[in-house]
This record gives sequence, structure tokens and C-alpha cells, in this order.
Amino acid sequence: MMREPLSHKRLIVAITGATGVIYGVRLLQILKTIPAIETHLMVSEAGVLNLHHELDMSRKDVEALADVVHNIRDVGATIASGSFASDGMIIAPCSMRTLAAVGNGLSDNLITRAADVVLKERRRLLLMVRETPFNLAHLRNMTSVTEMGGIIYPPLPALYHRPQTIEEMVDHTIARVLDLFSVAHDIAPRWQGLKNQSA
Repeated sequence: MMREPLSHKRLIVAITGATGVIYGVRLLQILKTIPAIETHLMVSEAGVLNLHHELDMSRKDVEALADVVHNIRDVGATIASGSFASDGMIIAPCSMRTLAAVGNGLSDNLITRAADVVLKERRRLLLMVRETPFNLAHLRNMTSVTEMGGIIYPPLPALYHRPQTIEEMVDHTIARVLDLFSVAHDIAPRWQGLKNQSA
């Protein structure tokens, strides 16, 4: 069966129980300003706890930023099927538990099932993994996801553009994520090369 080409971009976003929910929230805030992008959101229970703790946000607050919201227990949702056309999936942040499930093909909830579908359909999957230091299991799971075609993207702040606020650091990271999904933006400066400086 031939798939009809999408007239707009469709991105799946998941927020799991690692620290750094600001990355997922900021991603959704930016995508909401782009009419040509449809977002499908899932938030784990641990993700909700971190929304409360880190940002004083509720589940409803973050769900209001998405076009479509899915319960992670609804394994019969549209995004659980490869016939559902999408441009990929971003897990921001991605817990080590979610990384392990994706890396080992354990589709035990809708987040990990949707990620499995994205991989099997050869679409782009990006995991913003949050943990430090990494143990050997973490590294092996990251290798496994990479070998399957996924992208491991720890949200490490760049300092060469001399950010003045946490928001600037977050936006710079999210800008690179958007680049990887070919989403046009102007939320962060691009590297212009080293400027000549007098000695």
C-alpha cells in the first residue's frame, strides 16, 4: 500500500523521567509556533514528577503545547503503527530506563513502541539521554541504538557562543536538534568562525 505524502511535518515527542524536562518543554514551545508541524506528545509518570519539581508545571500545562496527546499505556494508538506517517521522534529528556528499552527492542509502553516503529521504518529517532557518569550498560545501550540508526544526543551545553542564561544554553541545544530534523528556525546564533583578533 502506497503512503500519501504528508502536507506538513509530523513529529513525535516524548518526555521521560530524567532530569532536564526543560528540553522537551522548550522543544514543544518552539514547534507550537510553526503551523506546518504537527506534534504528538507522550509524558511518562516520572516525566510528570519532574515537570512539577523542575519547572512547576502540570501535565495539563505541557499537554497544551502539543497538537495530539497520547497516554503511554495506549499501545493501540496511531503512533504504534508503521502505517502512521511521521518525520521522526525525539525523546527529551531520555531516561536510562527508556534508553535500555529502546536499545533492546522492549516495546513495553507507547513511548518505547513508538520509538521501535520509528527505527523499523527507518525514520529519525533522537534520544536526549540524561545521566552522568555513564556505566557500561548505558554505553552498550547507546551503541545498540546507534547501530539501529538512532541518534544519541546528550544535551551538553556549548559555551563558544558565550551564553548568558540557562535559556540561551537550552535554546542552542534545541536549535541543533531542530537542525537534525530539517526544521527552519532562528532561535540560536550559528557559528560564524573565529574572528581575527589583534595580538
